[in-house]
Amino acid sequence: MPERSRSRRVMLCLLSACASLLGFSVTTPAFAVSGSKCIAMAQAPSTKEAQAPSTKEAQAPSTNQAQAPSTNQAQAPSIRSAGASPFRAPSLIHQIAHQPATLVPTALNVGEVRITYVTHASFRIETQGGIAMVTDYSGIAGEGRPPDVVTMNHAHETHWTDTPDPRISHVLRGWNPNGGPANHELNIGDVFIRNVPTDIRNWGGGSEPDGNSIFIFEVAGLCIGHLGHLHHELAPADLGVIGQLDIVMAPVDGSYTLDHDSMVNVLKLLKARLVIPMHAFGQITLERFLGRMASDFEIIRSGTSTMIVSANQLPDTPTIQVMPESLSWSFE
Repeated sequence: MPERSRSRRVMLCLLSACASLLGFSVTTPAFAVSGSKCIAMAQAPSTKEAQAPSTKEAQAPSTNQAQAPSTNQAQAPSIRSAGASPFRAPSLIHQIAHQPATLVPTALNVGEVRITYVTHASFRIETQGGIAMVTDYSGIAGEGRPPDVVTMNHAHETHWTDTPDPRISHVLRGWNPNGGPANHELNIGDVFIRNVPTDIRNWGGGSEPDGNSIFIFEVAGLCIGHLGHLHHELAPADLGVIGQLDIVMAPVDGSYTLDHDSMVNVLKLLKARLVIPMHAFGQITLERFLGRMASDFEIIRSGTSTMIVSANQLPDTPTIQVMPESLSWSFE
C-alpha cells in the first residue's frame, strides 16, 4: 500500500478511536475499514454501554493497518451446546474430552472454530475450512498435522523458534528482523490474519519498539485476538487498529508481561465477550488474576483443553474461560 494511503487510514482510525472515547460520532469512509471486520465492528454503533476507559496510556501507539478483507464469511452457524442452563442462554462452549491422538477430532460445522490450549502461550486454532494455526509457536504445535500458519513473538525463547517445521507454509514473526514494525496481512482459506505491533522491554532495562505483535484471526464471523507478550497498556491508537475482538487470549503472569491491574485495564478496554487466560506460570498467579476479574467477569473453569466456539453462541456477559494446558508446565 502507498505510504500516503497508509498514513491516511491510520489517521482516520486514530480520529475514530479518540472520538469514541470522548463520546463523539465520526463517519469513516469505507476504505478505511475495508481490511478488517473487527475494525468495522468497533466503529459501528453499540447497543451496550462501554466500561469506563483506563486513564493510563500506552508507551507507543501502533500504526499497522489491515488491507485486504477476509473473503470467506461464514453462514449463520448451527448451534451445538454443551448443555443449557435454565437461567442463561446456552454456552458458546462445546466441550471436548481429551481423546487419544489416534482418534479423529470432532468435525466442525459451518461457523465453528476449534481452540485448543496447547501450552504456555500456544493455542491451536482450527477452522471448518481445514486451516490450522498455532500462536506463539516455539516448536510445539499440539496434536494433529503440522499447522498451515504459526505466529511468533521473541520476548522469550518459549514464544518462538529459529527452526520451525519446514512443512509449515506460513511463519509470521511478530517482530521485523530487519528493523521497524512487522506487517502481516494474510488471507488463507477461510481466515484473514493480521498483526498489530506493540513495544516490549529489553533485557537492558530499555524498550524495544515493535518487538511484539498482537495477532488477530478473523474467521467464521469471529474476531480472535492473541495478545502475545504484551508489555504496556493500549492507547486509543492501538484500540483503533485492533478493532472489536470477540475472543482474547491474555497473558496473566502479572510480572513478565503486564502487572495484573494493567492487564485488567486492557481487557476492560477491549470489551471482548470471552477471555482465555494464558502464560500464568502456575495456579497461584492465575488465581490472583481471577480474583481481580471476578467483579466484572463471569468465570468458568473447564476440565478440558479444547472447546468449539461460534459467533452466535458468544456469552451475553463478559466471561473468562479457564482452560488447562494440554501440555502443562509450571515454574511455581
